[in-house]
Amino acid sequence: MSDQPHPPDEVIPPHEARQQFSEVIKDAVLALPNIVKLIGRLLADPRVPRRSKIALGLASAYAVSPIDVIPEFIPVIGWADDVLVVLYAVDSLIQRAGPELVEEHWDGPGDLLALINDVMGLARGLMPRRIGAVLDRLIG
Repeated sequence: MSDQPHPPDEVIPPHEARQQFSEVIKDAVLALPNIVKLIGRLLADPRVPRRSKIALGLASAYAVSPIDVIPEFIPVIGWADDVLVVLYAVDSLIQRAGPELVEEHWDGPGDLLALINDVMGLARGLMPRRIGAVLDRLIG
């Protein structure tokens, strides 16, 4: 075995990475009304685990709370912690509901699960791994 680090599977040039990031964000924003509708339907569905519903409620309360880990007056990252916490809770809700139930309630265009995976991949890439691990334990 070699002690050499493994090269990445794929090296994406910076301009392509920015373009992919922009496309994922655009797709997520366009799907937002349908995602909100889906979340409402999942919250009303008794087949979805109560723990995931509570986690989303707590994450939403954190997002609107004036008490934050990162204060809101810090540009960009001040609200980023709120967005990331809510994203993790929505991801947990969708994952725990299961693909069949999500597809039953999804009436938007495209593959929602692929979009959620893309958005969560971006979110996980933007935050330190320790914070992601803490959120996984608390919400996941």
